[in-house]
Amino acid sequence: MTLSQRRRDARHDWWRGATIYQIYPRSFMDANGDGIGDLPGITSRLEHVASLHVDAIWLSPFFTSPMDDFGYDVANYRDVDPMFGTLDDFRALVDRAHELGLRVIIDQVLSHSSDRHAWFQESRQDRTNPRADWYVWADPEPDGNPPNNWMAAFSGRAWTFDARRRQYYLHNFLPSQPDLNFHHPEVQQAQLDNLRFWLELGVDGFRFDVVNYYFHDRALTDNPPMPRERVQPGNPQSYQFQQHNIEQAENLAYLERVRALLDEYPGSTTVGEIGGNDPLPTMAAYTAGDSRLHMAYTFDLLDSTGDARELHEVLARFRELGDDTWPCWALSNHDVERSASSWGQARALLALTVLCSLRGSLCLYQGEELGLPEAELAFEDLQDPFGINLWPEVKGRDGCRTPMVWDETANGGFSDHGVATWLPVDPRHRPLAVTRQAQDTDSLLHRVRRLLKQRAGSDVLRRGDQRLIAPEALPDGVFGVIRTLGDRRLLCLAHLGHGDTPSDIALDGLAAGLEHGHVLDLPGMPTPQRQGGALRLSPGAAAWLDLS
Repeated sequence: MTLSQRRRDARHDWWRGATIYQIYPRSFMDANGDGIGDLPGITSRLEHVASLHVDAIWLSPFFTSPMDDFGYDVANYRDVDPMFGTLDDFRALVDRAHELGLRVIIDQVLSHSSDRHAWFQESRQDRTNPRADWYVWADPEPDGNPPNNWMAAFSGRAWTFDARRRQYYLHNFLPSQPDLNFHHPEVQQAQLDNLRFWLELGVDGFRFDVVNYYFHDRALTDNPPMPRERVQPGNPQSYQFQQHNIEQAENLAYLERVRALLDEYPGSTTVGEIGGNDPLPTMAAYTAGDSRLHMAYTFDLLDSTGDARELHEVLARFRELGDDTWPCWALSNHDVERSASSWGQARALLALTVLCSLRGSLCLYQGEELGLPEAELAFEDLQDPFGINLWPEVKGRDGCRTPMVWDETANGGFSDHGVATWLPVDPRHRPLAVTRQAQDTDSLLHRVRRLLKQRAGSDVLRRGDQRLIAPEALPDGVFGVIRTLGDRRLLCLAHLGHGDTPSDIALDGLAAGLEHGHVLDLPGMPTPQRQGGALRLSPGAAAWLDLS
């Protein structure tokens, strides 16, 4: 099937309620034996991904880069870094994914480039060249200090002085990641052209890194201080309310231009990453209607530890922001502690069951289906600049980025035996390897496959509306939602409390018809017992009741 035929046949809203599997290319599979994952390696393992009953893959950056921030510092937006392969390898990956029924979403880091990018190399030459204003340059203060107080995410000021131009340039992240000036119309168009390049190669959508960072306040106004009780000591930017360096009004108009481009390719989609001090309202605004992003996510659930009341508060706040918005929820990714550690390894399946019950699309991070915990690394093993700069108070992101384990060998089947991998394989991961779990039909891997298949086959879960059950209507530690599509209803409950004492959940009053509800078989979960008009649920268990 050609690209144009596939697009004509695509259900345009496939992304609504989809499950997306995130692949971190450096750590998924090493095909050439250099200790670093690559595109041919990913292609060789796509059958495993397809077996999970997911709809799409999301590839973290694989573009040409000096790798100061492991691909989130792009030196060429239209080519593959040689360590990952070639454009032909990428084409082969896309073709194989489509053969398996998987759509392909790729990262796009539009807000900033590498300082090795040709655009920045030209921009820094002088103040009059054709790309002089493609980046954010500003004169020093009279005393030589930076033009304002903005802080960078990886510590220190968000400004670096360039001796040639005798100006500072803005970087919200590393000094080697200069921010592009999106107030310049040529910058906007250049990035749209880069998106079109990949759409023409057959990708099905984009995940936009820090999508609320594109525009800055032209006046370079100082950010106000953050109230001390909200400061996160390991995050320099949290000492300020990020009012002027991100989330400017112009961002919305640019997202509408992005959406107009995507609409030229029916079936393509977008998901935005939104950080900052108060991301939920931005998430709602950026996904409102049908002219901006299709989906977005924040770190509100990514930072979750599985507390029922906190989970309810996040979802209730998002619900208040608008019914026409569409979230993409995740509990793990390449930037945060793995959910098997934050929720507890014994609750890995419970965490995913809760995720599957929510209205929205889902992201599953590589290894989450195996229950991999956060890896423990020594300082000398660290690669992440965030962790290196702030160690030991902040360990950085390497613990969630270690190689995928395919078998129980020393390198976990990720690389050839004896090869030094870019990050070490955690010995605790090897007994959780794919080959071992595949042999045990009661393993977490098999249970996750059954769970995701169950969700994939349920229109109520994929597309239905959601009503949150107030914590006051449930026993302490129990979380619940009711999903509705037409006259079909599903009650989803999860006991996130601890201890051994079960809770009796009074069904009367939660929804009409509960007394006739049919308890669905959830993989790996004990069948809850009815006690008169109540449902008895033990800590660590979940239950879905079909009320149709």
